[in-house]
Amino acid sequence: MRNAWIVMAVILFLCIFLTHRMQKIPKGKQALAEKAVVMIDNLVENTMGKGCQAFSPYIATLLMSSLFGSLATLFWMRPVTADLNTTLGWALITFALITFNKIKYNGIGGYLKGFLEPVFVMAPLNVLSEIATPVSMSFRHFGNMAGGLVISTLIMGALQVLSKAVLGFLPVPLLQIGLPGVLSLYFDCFTACMQAFIFSMLTMAYVGDARGSS
Repeated sequence: MRNAWIVMAVILFLCIFLTHRMQKIPKGKQALAEKAVVMIDNLVENTMGKGCQAFSPYIATLLMSSLFGSLATLFWMRPVTADLNTTLGWALITFALITFNKIKYNGIGGYLKGFLEPVFVMAPLNVLSEIATPVSMSFRHFGNMAGGLVISTLIMGALQVLSKAVLGFLPVPLLQIGLPGVLSLYFDCFTACMQAFIFSMLTMAYVGDARGSS
C-alpha cells in the first residue's frame, strides 16, 4: 500500500512538472508532454475506433500506473503490480467500463440477451466467460510480475549460498555479480513495459468491442 502511494505521488509530480508554465508554442518538456498525449490519443483511436478519445486519460493512467508500479523494484521497493489487489482493482474498473458500454449501446434487454446467444443453453458458459475477463486480466499481469520477482529472489539467494561455499574467503558474494543484473534488466524493465502495454491494449480491445457489439 505504501509503495502504491509513492508511485501515485511520482506520477502526480511528473504530470505537474511536465504541464507547469505551458506556452502557446510548445518546446522542451511541454513538447514532450504533448507528444505523449498525441501518441495515446492515436493509440486509442486506432484500437477502439473514432470518437473514443474520451478513454485516453484512463488508458494513460493505466499505462503509467502499471509501468511505474512495476519499475518500483529498480528502487529497492516491492513492485506494486506484484500485488493481486492492485491488478484486480484495475481489471474490475475495466470490467465496469465494459458492462456500462454494453448496456449503453445495446440496452438492458440487449445486454441480457447476449448471454443467451447463440442458443439459450450457452447462458452459463457466457456468464462464466464474462466473469473470467477481469480475473484473467488481473492474474496475467500479477502472475508475470510476481513470478519474475520470485525467480530473481531465488536465484539471488542461491548465488549467495554458492558464493559463500565456493568463494567464502572473499568479502563480497562475487557470484551475485552479473547474472542478477541481466535478470533485472529482463524482469524489471522489459516485462514491466510489456505487461503495461498488454493490459492497456486488452482494456481498449474489450471496451471497444463492447461499444461496437451493437
